[in-house]
Amino acid sequence: MVEKKYTIGLLQLAFSSDTNNNLKKALAYTEKAAKAGARVICLPELYRSQYFCQKEDSSLFNLAEPVQGPPVEAFQKLAKKLQIVVVVPIFEKRAPGLYHNSAVIINSGGEVTGIYRKMHIPDDPAFYEKYYFTPGDLGFQAFKTTYGTIGTLICWDQWFPEGARLTALQGAEVLFYPTAIGWHPSEKERYGMAQKDSWITIQRSHAIANGVYVAAANRTGFEQPVKNQEGILFWGSSFICDPQGVILAQASEDQEEILMAEVDVNHMETIRRNWPFLRDRRIDAYGDITKRYLED
Repeated sequence: MVEKKYTIGLLQLAFSSDTNNNLKKALAYTEKAAKAGARVICLPELYRSQYFCQKEDSSLFNLAEPVQGPPVEAFQKLAKKLQIVVVVPIFEKRAPGLYHNSAVIINSGGEVTGIYRKMHIPDDPAFYEKYYFTPGDLGFQAFKTTYGTIGTLICWDQWFPEGARLTALQGAEVLFYPTAIGWHPSEKERYGMAQKDSWITIQRSHAIANGVYVAAANRTGFEQPVKNQEGILFWGSSFICDPQGVILAQASEDQEEILMAEVDVNHMETIRRNWPFLRDRRIDAYGDITKRYLED
């Protein structure tokens, strides 16, 4: 086997209401990660602002930006300068009144290699995303970059095995999950450990079932943009695991960190040879998976 390895990096950051400062921080941490050896770097979901979906407010659409806007262009320049690949999540303004929760994949030459638009849109207390985001219409994708083939899904997508599978089947070696997930403070004591453990477990299962690396980049810190609501305590805990689900690196709950690990494509090959899940799939028997529910 031809040796193929590269280092990936995740940024776990806390964000303020100052979008310009958030951009500067993200650029600075990206450069720091690159200088430490990361070749493919992923930011948390909606990194330019606090998590604004805690309320429904039409003025917050002003936070949206086009793909070819100054923030993405700043990352394009940085990617070209440092010869890195960057996954940049944005609140995408596609057209007047049409918005997506997206990720822009920037290759090491500074060019935009592709765009992923979040497919699964949640609607839960303080996670009112259906108000803001149109479901993605570009499907699940894998993107060929200078260092390797990567896939990116976003936050709520991480709970759905179908998205992970369809991305892996297109050749993705790593599934990146830019994320903004945390606790309602009043629920943390009773449900917190189980909630976070479920989040880690489901993503490790995607790595195992598909024989790929998984890398989840969460934000950290407490955000309370609506003073009469309890806010969200983001649980950090960003992590990278290998194709057996072994956690290679994991961040704390409450600190800003750069997380790094090596992707070894030969290790993927070895795991898939011994756990040949893709070989044994019964693709002839899965037609009903496209139905909402199967009645008796």
